Amino acid sequence: MTPRAVGISGGSCSGKSTLTQRIYEKLGPEQCVILPQDDYFFGLGDAPAGKGGPNFDHPDAVDFDQLCAQLAQLKDGQAIDRPLYDFPTHMPKAETEPTEPRPVILIDGILILQHRPLRDLLDLSIFVECDSETRFARRLERDVRERGRTPQSVHEQFANQVGPMHDLHVEPSKNHADIVINSQQCETAFDDLFRRILDLI
Repeated sequence: MTPRAVGISGGSCSGKSTLTQRIYEKLGPEQCVILPQDDYFFGLGDAPAGKGGPNFDHPDAVDFDQLCAQLAQLKDGQAIDRPLYDFPTHMPKAETEPTEPRPVILIDGILILQHRPLRDLLDLSIFVECDSETRFARRLERDVRERGRTPQSVHEQFANQVGPMHDLHVEPSKNHADIVINSQQCETAFDDLFRRILDLI
C-alpha cells in the first residue's frame, strides 16, 4: 500500500499540532508518522544566500526542498533520516531521527500549504482557523515555557513577524485546503476528520 500524506496547517498556535498529535495517537506508531515543518528550518546564519535569517515565519526560512524530497521518499516506501531542530539555539541538531514509512504521514506546519511542490505531494490537507488573540496567548505561554523566550521578545516577534507573515502567507494558504475547520470545532469534528483519513488507506 502506498503511504498517504496528510497536511495539517494553520496559524502559529492555532491548534494544528494538537490535532496532529491526536490523530497520531489514535492511529498509533505502526500506522502513522509525523513530519513537522519546524524540523526543516535552516539554521540561523546557516542558510543559503537569501534564505533563513531571523524571520522563521517566512517561507524562505524552511528547507522545503529537503522536506519534499524526504516526504517523497517516505511515500515511495523508503526510510529517511529526519532532521531535528533546536529552538533555543536556532540551529539544526547534530543528530537525526531514523524514520520509517507508515500508511499515514502527517505533515504539520504553518507554511506547508503555501508551497505548491509540497501541496502536490499531499493526499489530504486540513487548515485549522483560530483568531489572533487566542494564538498569541498560546504562543506567549509556550515560548516562555518551552523555548526560553522572554515575554517582551514574544510580543515583539508576534507584532513584527508572526502576525504580518500570517496575513501574507499563512491565511491565504487555507484556500488550498481540502478541509477548513475552526479550532473550536476540532473536538466535535474529530471523528469526521479521522474517517476522512481512514478512507485514504
